[in-house]
Amino acid sequence: MEEVKGRIEGAPTITVTRNEILYSLNKPDDFKLAIVEFLDDDAHRVHYLRRPFQREPDFGVTSVNYNFAELPARAAAPG
Repeated sequence: MEEVKGRIEGAPTITVTRNEILYSLNKPDDFKLAIVEFLDDDAHRVHYLRRPFQREPDFGVTSVNYNFAELPARAAAPG
């Protein structure tokens, strides 16, 4: 499964649902987070993260905001 999140360049956060996080933890080899960063000149950059999450959210949490700059910094080439 590939989850795609799109954000404009410089956006402060990316929101990920609890279900997306749980799926990635339960099937780590099947999950990839793709972040599409839309740039000012109608161009875009795609960042791929495998195993992007370390632990499940606390009970009752429906979504989590992640720092936009930190996730692409951990990205790898597609594959």
